[in-house]
Amino acid sequence: MPDINNSTKQIRLPLLLALTLAGGIFIGTAFTGSRPIVRGASKGVVKFREVLSSIDENYVDSVNTNALVDIAIRNMLQELDPHTAYISAKELERSNMHLKGGYDGIGVQFDIIRDTIVVVKAIAGGPSERAGVRAGDKIIKVNDEVVAGIAIGNKGVTDRLLGEKGSKVTITVIHYGASEPQEITITRGKIPQKTVVAAYMAAPATGYIKLVSFGANSYDEFKEALEKLLGQGMERLIFDLQGNGGGYMAAAERIADELIGGDRVIVSQKGKTPKYTSVVKAKRQGIFEEQPVIVLIDEYSASASEIVAGALQDNDRALIVGRRSYGKGLVQMPIRLIDGSELRLTIARYYTPSGRSIQKPYVKGENASYAHDLVQRYEHGEFYYQDSIHFNDSLKYTTPKGRVVYGGGGIMPDKFVPYDSTLNTDYYNALITSRTLREFTLTYYLQHRQELEDYTLEEYIAQFNVDQRLLAQVRALGERQGVTFREEDFRESKKHIMAYIKAEIARSVWDDAGFYPVYNAVSNPGYIEALNLGDEARALAGTY
Repeated sequence: MPDINNSTKQIRLPLLLALTLAGGIFIGTAFTGSRPIVRGASKGVVKFREVLSSIDENYVDSVNTNALVDIAIRNMLQELDPHTAYISAKELERSNMHLKGGYDGIGVQFDIIRDTIVVVKAIAGGPSERAGVRAGDKIIKVNDEVVAGIAIGNKGVTDRLLGEKGSKVTITVIHYGASEPQEITITRGKIPQKTVVAAYMAAPATGYIKLVSFGANSYDEFKEALEKLLGQGMERLIFDLQGNGGGYMAAAERIADELIGGDRVIVSQKGKTPKYTSVVKAKRQGIFEEQPVIVLIDEYSASASEIVAGALQDNDRALIVGRRSYGKGLVQMPIRLIDGSELRLTIARYYTPSGRSIQKPYVKGENASYAHDLVQRYEHGEFYYQDSIHFNDSLKYTTPKGRVVYGGGGIMPDKFVPYDSTLNTDYYNALITSRTLREFTLTYYLQHRQELEDYTLEEYIAQFNVDQRLLAQVRALGERQGVTFREEDFRESKKHIMAYIKAEIARSVWDDAGFYPVYNAVSNPGYIEALNLGDEARALAGTY
């Protein structure tokens, strides 16, 4: 089966993400440098060449013909399905960066607070840490270019800081608590990037693994996490794919195979021609093939996430918990073009083992309405009410043990968990989007670093409390940044605000391994529900 290249920007607010998700998800086959042979399209190619040549030779003003070609390609593809896409050479390398297990850069986690790039963490052992960059540093220049106070945006930062391994970049920083700037020259290096961001014992005998994408090293990371948790007494697994927009198909197949025994089907694909039609089955002995599994999904779980969830559901191997997944089941073949750009051309559809199509409905040429599908789901009430989702009986399928599942787009969970509206009040959202909570938690960490680092994570979770004094400081900081205090919203979201503050401070000390145990326990409804479903997951595993 081919590899999949699929990525999404993952943010919390449902309506904001919905506008960008469709264009950011890609599933593809193995990368190839070959180009298709033009047959029936030859007359159209000649016609297009004639038009382009006439413009180049005769048009009254000078034109950039390469730019015209890019525009023509993008407009042409708009008449096809929503996931066939053209990626320019400049965009290509970074579009897959987070899936490759690492990237070339300076090794910092950053945020943009009050129009200033702030270092949240210098990655341990990375180029920046070795050069003297520290958490809390404000980056005001990059190679003599002023980057503070210019509304730079995340892309502007990465454009300047990423670069080929071995190349150098000079940044000017103001260390936290200092007044004078300092120039630091950094030699870029290879920065590892994990896709398993948390793996811990959520309860006695219950392990938890959070996978944020299916990258080149995801299977190895997943298996390592399984082995660690098994060593800690794990008897059942909560596998969190919420917000996971997908990735390489090979990683999804291998992870599913680790959890599915025998030679059961994992996924199939069907194209117009036999060369794009295939079936993938389990083939290796996994280390967790019989124990209970619960998989968490939501409306942002897409493509490779849906392959894994569908394979485990249709094989009666896991209890699926959460909300209906995104519905991305079209296969793209990456075709490298002569200038280094790439065409990702849809060549097949994916099907779960029971025969369900994962792909949600679409109308060719109407990609704008497709991109707003999640908004429509939200407005229709699907995030909150299971009975707002209606399936056609003609799309009903059954698993080997007789469980009813439905096709028609996405994976419908076995246990529906509504979105918690108290996570989405205007006041809570404003604290996050204004970066108030990020600024507060980072500043708190910098001011109390020694005492925080004297904790173990277990001690921190048990002993550290977000009290009224800290909440008052957050409110005051928000008001200084234009966030109007809303008493009713605050009461509704108070427990989530407290959990987010505690979790973000923990992330400053222990990275994501500190964030998720704190945040999940209060503000992840699917996780909380899964902790109560051990008996059902065990009963399902017993029928496997």
